[in-house]
Amino acid sequence: MNKKVRDHFFIVTGGPGMGKTAIIAVLREQGHITVPETGREIIRQQVAAGGQALPWANRQAFAWLMFEQSLQDYLEQPAAGRPVFFDRGIADTIGYLELCGLPVPEEMERAAALYRYHPTVFLTPPWKAIYEHDKERKQSFEVAVQTYESMIKVYSRLEYKLVQLPETTVAERAAFILDSTLHLPL
Repeated sequence: MNKKVRDHFFIVTGGPGMGKTAIIAVLREQGHITVPETGREIIRQQVAAGGQALPWANRQAFAWLMFEQSLQDYLEQPAAGRPVFFDRGIADTIGYLELCGLPVPEEMERAAALYRYHPTVFLTPPWKAIYEHDKERKQSFEVAVQTYESMIKVYSRLEYKLVQLPETTVAERAAFILDSTLHLPL
């Protein structure tokens, strides 16, 4: 298996509602290349179309759509060049399925092993003070913590180095990521 390693691709992951999307937005506003989370957009599209590939209706179908979009996002970014910051990566779908107690298709496992990001993955830890529900984020804080733990398991199993982000302002968290990436080997 020929791995495709994109050392300039950086993942920000963790449980829902822990600040990932806000951090990605700050990085984008600063002129960095970013890739948004796929889950929220899929939920919006499915709700608008009356579809069932939703985390509260058909989790397996929802996971497939997330996986396909995550893989497409990976493949569409430049193979070399400036850093690219992803709001979740291909392996997040595996963590989601494991959290839900659903089988993980071999195709997803192969893709997560084959399409590699930078070896360092940034984690947003559980932080109750910033957690909020909205019309797309319906999980409880406890489920958000379980999601975080699931991401730790899957990314550790895939041999990524996990770096927890500090509980501080969004701008300071984005600066932490940028400062860290400057000191990481590419």
